[in-house]
Amino acid sequence: MCLAVPGKITELHDNAQATIDMMGVTRDISLRLTPEAQAGDYVLVHAGFSIQVIDAEEAAATIELFQEIDELAEDELLAAEPA
Repeated sequence: MCLAVPGKITELHDNAQATIDMMGVTRDISLRLTPEAQAGDYVLVHAGFSIQVIDAEEAAATIELFQEIDELAEDELLAAEPA
């Protein structure tokens, strides 16, 4: 199974590299699999590579799902704490 996280390209670099903002965290990634990606685009990132360019709506929906998972995990941890 592959888990890809959306990120917004904030800066392009030489050698098909870019800096992205991934839910508030910046990372440098490779654009070798998505050479058409430009600054301002959203991409799905897996293992340090952008694997697909996506639109802003899809990125927002995916980020919202990640946030819901985080909230559910937090609720589960609170429920599991001894009283």
